[in-house]
Amino acid sequence: MKTQRHTLRALALLLSYPDARVRDLLPLVADAIDAEGALPAPRRQELRKLAHAIVRMDPVDAETQFVELFDRGRSTSLHLFEHVHGDSRERGPAMIDLVKTYETAGLLIAPHEVPDHLCVVLEFASTQPAPVAREFLGEMAHILTAVFSALRQRDSAYASVVAAILELAGHRAEAVPVADEQPLDEAWAEPMAFDGCSTQGQARPGQPQPLHFVRKAPAGAVGARA
Repeated sequence: MKTQRHTLRALALLLSYPDARVRDLLPLVADAIDAEGALPAPRRQELRKLAHAIVRMDPVDAETQFVELFDRGRSTSLHLFEHVHGDSRERGPAMIDLVKTYETAGLLIAPHEVPDHLCVVLEFASTQPAPVAREFLGEMAHILTAVFSALRQRDSAYASVVAAILELAGHRAEAVPVADEQPLDEAWAEPMAFDGCSTQGQARPGQPQPLHFVRKAPAGAVGARA
């Protein structure tokens, strides 16, 4: 089995926030991927094209597009457990188990890093022997397929990066149907304050407002138990 250590790290860099440091390194990324030869030539060419496109793009545009793509919806989130556990209680224990996997292999992540972020996952995989890395990434193939499909649906060139990860995991990159996603702003929207209340929470203007009748205590009842 071919080595893929440099390729995995290069893919992690391609999926990193494209700040000045990352953009300076991107020209070397394509060369490293070509030199290792762990991916088919057509895929390597797609990755080179993406790296060059990011470098040529206006820095502000590159960063804005990255945020809009990966941080504004769940379907393209790079936090893998977001696709499995969402905000449920199961996410915490899953994170702890993943950190233990890293620590058992001798890898300690920095305090600011989140263990289920795809870039961190790739960095860890790059430290492992090729068969171990392949199996580790293969366990996440269903999540990676979902992310790949969502990126393909948006016609994003970043889909090639996730497709490359799937191929290194021994899986074909095949798009599957993607469910419609509620806009993030709408999903996080809170009812307007001071617009009436209901048993389901605050109601918007123009909505029926429930009435609650409270029986008035007879006069003098307050002091009856004194």
